[in-house]
Amino acid sequence: MLTDKVCLVTGGAQGIGRCIVETFARQNATRVIACDMNMGMMADLEQQFPNVTTLELNVCDRDGVTEAVRKITAQYGQIDVLVNNAGITRDNLIDKMTESDWDLVMDVNLKGVFNMTQAIAPTMMQTGSGSIITMSSVVGTDGNIGQTNYAATKAGVIAMTKSWAKEFARKGAQVRANCIAPGFIETPMTVDLPEKVINHMTSKTPLQRMGKAQDIANCALFLASAQSSFITGQVIKVDGGLVI
Repeated sequence: MLTDKVCLVTGGAQGIGRCIVETFARQNATRVIACDMNMGMMADLEQQFPNVTTLELNVCDRDGVTEAVRKITAQYGQIDVLVNNAGITRDNLIDKMTESDWDLVMDVNLKGVFNMTQAIAPTMMQTGSGSIITMSSVVGTDGNIGQTNYAATKAGVIAMTKSWAKEFARKGAQVRANCIAPGFIETPMTVDLPEKVINHMTSKTPLQRMGKAQDIANCALFLASAQSSFITGQVIKVDGGLVI
């Protein structure tokens, strides 16, 4: 499905990001560049998949992002798919949330997405095609207690994505921008949650289970491929019906 595609995935070291990297690699992408600040957790990716390259990258570092994109495009000619997956949480109730926790989540989840897209989208528009996939959340569409900062960023990337869908195609380029909004997914971020919290969330989910990282990777694969060539500016919820 991804033959001849060069794909870049941020936050590729673990969880959803790693699953997307592995899925794209198995679908015969020409090259998958897995980016993360934790190179140790990606050490085995290049050994498992000859079409994967790992890259240490901080999405908040604008100069570093610009230089990384320059090197990648110089080596591979283009970037066909960008998956903005890198993200963090610093949860707390509003009266206890610190300014530093607000700023850090904003920098990684919102500005990091802006940095990556600003660096890559112009080249996509020049070549005439591309798919930009940004990870939002059902928290970004419907809010959640104790996640003011996270919800704001995930709502923000939806607004940016809808703007990009209009902006990047305005001169005829087939550059698409879409969001995925995961629900309650089994990842390293949820593994330590108390059992009562997990039971509560699964009971609220019509399909009565947590999602898998592969569920999200499958959606990303669809949006990266030609099978979604007439889909742009959309938010696809992959949440088992948690938010309807």
